[in-house]
Amino acid sequence: MHARSAVFDVYGDLLADRDHKSTVAGLVRLLAPVGITAPAVRTAVSRMVSQGWLTPVRLPQGRGYSATDRAVQRFQHALERAYHPANATWDNTWHVVLTQAPTGRTERARLTRELTYLGYAQLQENTWVSPYARAELADTLERNATTAVTVRTADVEPSDAFLKAWDLDALARSYRTWHAQAADQVAHHLAAHADPEEAAFAARFHLAHEWRKFLFSDPGLPLHLLPADWPGVAAAVYFNEQAERLNPAATAFVDRVLAED
Repeated sequence: MHARSAVFDVYGDLLADRDHKSTVAGLVRLLAPVGITAPAVRTAVSRMVSQGWLTPVRLPQGRGYSATDRAVQRFQHALERAYHPANATWDNTWHVVLTQAPTGRTERARLTRELTYLGYAQLQENTWVSPYARAELADTLERNATTAVTVRTADVEPSDAFLKAWDLDALARSYRTWHAQAADQVAHHLAAHADPEEAAFAARFHLAHEWRKFLFSDPGLPLHLLPADWPGVAAAVYFNEQAERLNPAATAFVDRVLAED
């Protein structure tokens, strides 16, 4: 687990009802049970400040960091997608984005990574598609110093042409693998800590961390477009059941740790 992604998880999930603010000491104590060291936390925080995700604030407990408005928007969308998978009512139209690609290789790779995270798939070099318009698209384009033309269309020939932009077979395998291994991982983390609340926190943190990786590969396609018995459905049910089961003890651990400031 990378420190930066772990800090993202803390701010996006655990600090949502605490105004997305924490001291560095609080972050260090929260992440110690999941194996993130204090120097790694401080380095991750520094990088997130330089990238515009966090900003320094003065808290009653001392110096701390708050999520920026852009980060809070990202966290809210991520939580909605992670805990309430879309597969929602669809108007049968596709959102097509024609980008003016950045000239540098690094910049193009970053734009590709961010559009993929939002749920777009690449049809051609500068053409992206999603079943839904994504709220973060405008900000993503602006931060990557590029522009785009967007189009809504229902006229697709052949009818499954856009679906082929995603490797659904690979995604299905990933869901089956995650689901098959998740119970053992939860049991492992529960057994690795003597404190029951700390154990529940570690188990839930790892469970959610691994689950959120699907935000980078699953666009939340409407269920009727997916193969029958889509494994993502059973995986999502399992995740939500376990996250809810572990949440009371995990929350108690968070409250206890942050009260030490």
